[in-house]
Amino acid sequence: MWNMSLTTVMESASSRMRRDEKWGHVVYRATLDVTGATEVAATVGSGHSFTVDEPASFGGGDAGPGPVEYALAALGSCQAITYQFWAAHLGVTVDTIHIVVEGDLDLRGFFGVREGVRPGLGAVRVNVAVSGPESPQRYEELAAAVDEHCPVLDIFTGTVAVERTLTVS
Repeated sequence: MWNMSLTTVMESASSRMRRDEKWGHVVYRATLDVTGATEVAATVGSGHSFTVDEPASFGGGDAGPGPVEYALAALGSCQAITYQFWAAHLGVTVDTIHIVVEGDLDLRGFFGVREGVRPGLGAVRVNVAVSGPESPQRYEELAAAVDEHCPVLDIFTGTVAVERTLTVS
């Protein structure tokens, strides 16, 4: 059971990283194996496992959410967690947080039907609804802090260097 407040976590982690910058560097890992036509078994973190698949309309078995759905869920959940941390840090009271993330994907890029069409998301909309006793300005301050510090939002909006290696056996 976690009993440490988010404010305490932020203060303790920030203090430790100021003393030792290496402490703030972590490496996340996902291990994936193809188990069906479009089905993938994924294991992350300390052994959390889940299935990624495509719906039948894309040739899959619909055994789990698709990769794009997981990406949108990752963004939305990271936003929610970042709202919680930064509300605690800024002393902003939040009663509820509800987030809806939508993404537009033009499948012509994935299927190679149209030259020049990106295979990835063309647009993403993050709709955040908060409630609580604070002024709208305080919630705008909180939203700005979240936008500045959300790791997955940074992945979506920034340029992340991706290095791919291929081993053939």
